[in-house]
Amino acid sequence: MANDTQVKDRFNKKQTALNTQDTDPKKSKKNSMNSKDKQFKENQQAQTKEIRNEKDTEKKTRQPRQKGMKQNSVEKKDQDDKRNKQPIANHNKSSERSNGTGDHPKQRSNGNDDKPLNQNGNQKINAETQRSQERKAQSNDTKKQGSNAEKENEVNHKEQSGKFETAFNRIHKALREMVKETESDAFVELLYSGYKNHSLIRKYKSDLHQFAKLRNAIVHERVNADYYIAEPHIEVVERIEEICREFEKPQTALSIATSPVFYYYEDAYLKDVLKVINKFDFTRFPVYDKDDKYVALLTSTEIIQWMAQHFSSEVIHFEDVRIKELLTKGKNYFVTFVTEDASLYEIEELFERYHTRGKKLQAVIITETGDRHGKPIGVITPWDLLDSDTAED
Repeated sequence: MANDTQVKDRFNKKQTALNTQDTDPKKSKKNSMNSKDKQFKENQQAQTKEIRNEKDTEKKTRQPRQKGMKQNSVEKKDQDDKRNKQPIANHNKSSERSNGTGDHPKQRSNGNDDKPLNQNGNQKINAETQRSQERKAQSNDTKKQGSNAEKENEVNHKEQSGKFETAFNRIHKALREMVKETESDAFVELLYSGYKNHSLIRKYKSDLHQFAKLRNAIVHERVNADYYIAEPHIEVVERIEEICREFEKPQTALSIATSPVFYYYEDAYLKDVLKVINKFDFTRFPVYDKDDKYVALLTSTEIIQWMAQHFSSEVIHFEDVRIKELLTKGKNYFVTFVTEDASLYEIEELFERYHTRGKKLQAVIITETGDRHGKPIGVITPWDLLDSDTAED
């Protein structure tokens, strides 16, 4: 009975305590918050348990596949070992035991699986080594090519300087042959002395003057026999060689001469000459006798003077007028003869020579051999020289 009374007292005390907690608003609120937290934790634990169960089921389904793959790989290895006659059965058994942990076959690193991995690694290393060797070989080749190119450039520079100097000396020699009446045979002196009288020098005067400056830098400023302080460009060398060829083989006199030549005998009629003047605008005509010897030069000036003298109210009949009637007695023009191989600067020299003597050279007649009684193949007048200068400009 005493025990029952004690139990009742304890129950009553607990009930009283609970009642007091319910009457306290702060304590009741706190209890409600604790109950919510407890419920949230229980939900979270339940979700975690479900996720673990799902993972376990996945592992269970995966294991039979992995075991099957392991068995296939083991069977393959056994077949390879039988072919190669290598007694490694015990080794295969140990590998089967060690691999029974459920790992993926690709993740295994024991047994014979190391060999193919090492072979692939060796192949990669060999490929990288080969590529590095090829790169080194290529770099060595480029270095060799660069050094060879530098050597070739040095040789080319020396060759270009040598070619330039050779061409310059050849032009200097040609100038000495062209320009004779000078106090000095220096290149620049010959250039300025021959400028007035020779169209070829006038044509290339500016280029030749620049070449003279470059030549002084190359020759007089040379450090040693094989080292030039200045190097001409390839274009400059090609240009001076082109001019050199023209000086050594200059333009021929026939290239600017009036050709073919209309020449007449003394007994020819004036009307024939007038027809040629009207058609070709020629003004000078060599006249020969019946023995094919040169007699005189008939010009448009004589024709005009004769017409002025015979001008009257009466009509002039040209049909009966002969060339010998137009030739002025005692008057003879200055004419000279050259061969068909004569150069243009030789013709210019002839005109300048007559000019310095106070005489006017009316024409240069070109024959095959330079004989005054030979058949004319070209005629050069002062106007032809002026036309050639205009064409060059």
